[in-house]
Amino acid sequence: MTRTVIRGGLVITAAEEVAADVLIEGEQVVALAATGSWVAEGWSAERVIDASGKYVIPGGVDAHTHMELPFGGTAASDTFETGTRAAAWGGTTTIVDFAVQSVGRSLREGLDAWQAKAEGNCAIDYAFHMIMSDVTENSLKEMDLLVDEGVTSFKLFMAYPGVFYSDDGKILRAMQQGADNGGLVMMHAENGIAIDVLVEQALAAGRTDPRYHGEVRHELLEAEATHRAIRLAEVAGSPLYVVHVSSESALAELAAARDRGLNVFGETCPQYLFLSTDNLAEPAFEGAKYVCSTPLRPEEHQVALWRGLRTNDLQVVSTDHCPFCFSGQKELGRGDFSKIPNGLPGVENRMDLLHQAVVEGRISRRRWVEIAAATPARMFGLYPRKGTIAPGSDADIVVYDPNATQTMSAATHHMNVDYSAYEGLVVRGKAATVLSRGTVVVEGDTYLGRAGHGRYQARATCQYLI
Repeated sequence: MTRTVIRGGLVITAAEEVAADVLIEGEQVVALAATGSWVAEGWSAERVIDASGKYVIPGGVDAHTHMELPFGGTAASDTFETGTRAAAWGGTTTIVDFAVQSVGRSLREGLDAWQAKAEGNCAIDYAFHMIMSDVTENSLKEMDLLVDEGVTSFKLFMAYPGVFYSDDGKILRAMQQGADNGGLVMMHAENGIAIDVLVEQALAAGRTDPRYHGEVRHELLEAEATHRAIRLAEVAGSPLYVVHVSSESALAELAAARDRGLNVFGETCPQYLFLSTDNLAEPAFEGAKYVCSTPLRPEEHQVALWRGLRTNDLQVVSTDHCPFCFSGQKELGRGDFSKIPNGLPGVENRMDLLHQAVVEGRISRRRWVEIAAATPARMFGLYPRKGTIAPGSDADIVVYDPNATQTMSAATHHMNVDYSAYEGLVVRGKAATVLSRGTVVVEGDTYLGRAGHGRYQARATCQYLI
């Protein structure tokens, strides 16, 4: 069993910052000791990693990715192999992707299909949520079986009628089932029925450019759906996790529910913190690069989202990584914004963008680790195996150089997509060494990982309930 010591770094978890050395045996952390102490000095190992002047943090947990997702007549351009490799480059060591139930088919068929896509191809560890597209008596019973097997969260959509959409009755039934079996319902909260009316009207009036994608998906329709989802969860006695919160008004609904003591949680994404409708309005169809749902909002919403992260009205930052190349994929929507595949690349950028927020004083270092690693691990039943550095935890560790400078660009990123949503953005901080279960997968500018190293993770139920 290989022994590794990480020496001389500042160990940062959600709970503390301490100058400590970390001892790893095989795939797990076995001990921490103060740097320079007689305990740490007594450790011998086959491999010593010098972390002087650097942070030692838990590997990131990205709880919202869509590798190989079919959408709008095409599919996300990152495979499980390319997407997880890019995640590793960016300091993320676990993803939770979404298996998709097709209408008329069972949950099991969808889960098996996604397991087949991922197995043997992932560079880092992975797990699955289950998208429920067809709530029936049979699929409700299947929820119980999946929870027992470690698939403990289920995503439903108030958007995309005719594709993923569930009406309020189906949502209520799924929430009731989750209340009984411990499954956490995740909600895409937008009023899809109303949005479809606005889309039809916009196209009929000749408003076809990408910027209209944001206008028809009005923030009030996100807020209304968020409010409705909260009330349905309250009736069902179920916890609720609202994905990709993008607007101040939707966040206000979450904050009010939490003030009433409800188990309601919110996630936002880097694109809502760093991008805006100004990007959607870029000329010559460049705005198509930034089409995602929920959509980008005017810049003033960023202030509210950052505040929500500081007050814990938002608990998690995930990416909703769902990349489509500009050439040949985003271009499907030339002349009709509703045909632009929805999604942005970002799995490689999240940890660095959030560290830039630390540099700028928006969040603390511990909060960075909390929203990017510890809380997603707790929210989705992976903690303390993931999300922290402690004896018994998996040795998913990033030695992070806070003083490195990098320029984000499609020319240098490792995601399988032909543009960067953050092209030209200069940030401070970069992963210097990335370990996945004790194995070095990234060292400086060298990738040492391999497809198939990543292991499927069965999950417990939510560990974050009030």
